[in-house]
Amino acid sequence: MAHTTTLNTDPVMTIVKYRPKASYVSPFNTLVNEFFGRDMNSIFGQDEPRQALPSVNIIERDTEFKLEVMAPGYKKDDLKVNVEDNVLTVSAEKKNEEQKEGDRFTRREFHFSSFTRSFRLPESANADRIKAEYTDGILHLSIPKVEATKPKAKEIAVN
Repeated sequence: MAHTTTLNTDPVMTIVKYRPKASYVSPFNTLVNEFFGRDMNSIFGQDEPRQALPSVNIIERDTEFKLEVMAPGYKKDDLKVNVEDNVLTVSAEKKNEEQKEGDRFTRREFHFSSFTRSFRLPESANADRIKAEYTDGILHLSIPKVEATKPKAKEIAVN
C-alpha cells in the first residue's frame, strides 16, 4: 500500500494526505464495519492487524527542514530513502519470519509489513545534502535549505 504526502513549495510547508482505497472491499464487510465499528475478521477470530502508516513530524527551521518518521521494529537496513524528481520517498520492508514446522499459534499478532511515504520537496530544499539517521525507532532526516542568493548591487555610471 503506497501513501503519498505532498509538501507544497510555499514558504510554509503543508501536508496533503492521500489515502488510497483497497483494491477490493466487501460491501457487507464495509456495512458491518460502519454499524459495529470493527472489522468482520475480528468477529470470526481472524486477527489481521490493520496496516498503519508511520507517523511523521515535519519541522521547519531557518536553515533546514527536519522530518522525523516513526518506524519502530525496523532495522537500519530495512529502510530506504531516495529523491527523484524533487520527491523524497521513505520506504521500508520487513517480511514475516518463517513459521517452523510443528509451531501452532493460538494467537499470532506479530505482523511485519512495508510502507512508503513520499513528500514533494519545496524549491528551497537542497536535495543533494539530505542526511538520514535512524535511532531508537525514529528515522531523522535533515534537509538543508538552499542559501538564498542576495541580489548584487551594481552602480551604473551616468554619462
